[in-house]
Amino acid sequence: MEQWAPHTVTTRELVDPAPVAALAALFDDGLPAPRPGEDLPPLWHWVALPRWPGSSELGPDGHPARGAFLPPVDLPRRMFAGGEVVFHRSVQVGETVTRESVVESVTEKHGRSGRFVLVVVRTRLSGADGDLRLEERQDLIYRERGVATAPAPVPAGVTPVGAPFRRADAGVRDFATDPTLLMRFSAATANPHRIHYDWPYTTGTEGYPGLVVHGPLMTLASAEVLRLDGHPGSVARLAHRNRAPLFCGERARLHRRPGGVELTGPDGEPRTSLTVELPEAGTPRGSFERV
Repeated sequence: MEQWAPHTVTTRELVDPAPVAALAALFDDGLPAPRPGEDLPPLWHWVALPRWPGSSELGPDGHPARGAFLPPVDLPRRMFAGGEVVFHRSVQVGETVTRESVVESVTEKHGRSGRFVLVVVRTRLSGADGDLRLEERQDLIYRERGVATAPAPVPAGVTPVGAPFRRADAGVRDFATDPTLLMRFSAATANPHRIHYDWPYTTGTEGYPGLVVHGPLMTLASAEVLRLDGHPGSVARLAHRNRAPLFCGERARLHRRPGGVELTGPDGEPRTSLTVELPEAGTPRGSFERV
């Protein structure tokens, strides 16, 4: 760590229509895919601005090796823990934007599960004329590995589940996952992390009981509930937190709550929470009201 220092990475990137269409096809929920010239739904920039690392840049877990943009943390498990996005202006499909990203802080902590490191990444997206579109904070957590075991056998009968959203009770939707869904999301977001598709590595090396559902996928699914419920497109701020992992094929439910959406696992406990705030009419930017 003494040899590493944070630095800002600035790139000009196309808001790519192809992965946007891929996510719409993955959700397959009856809503049309945003087309060139139309506004991106909130958080869809995670898909529309994929970053494909070179094959020689990958580390043992499939992610880019640490020590370049991200610090050389010596803990093996990487988790997308949450963050916040403030929206200043809409991003349109097909436009070119400037992305500036920097590691803001690296903090070592100790919790109930042992030592972990919190890495905070800040990103700004600007339009062609320099106008600020959004500001984002992402929280990444690195933890100690789980107890490695012999690779568990791949469960029989895990086949594509079809469209992942199914209406259940009032204000509640089931969210179904399968290995194909996870693979397609990894491809759409340029995410090579092996815990989402490599069963022997996930269970034998990192010690998880099964393939891990992407944190961004759970968060995007929560945000999609707002669109399915006819929520207006204008959003001022989204805060999201991933509380615990969800494993492929486990029963999950999406609940509309006052102020946002919560995704729960098979035990009924929350896995992801999403808080949504709208700009108040007639007030300066920075004043918000909850949905």
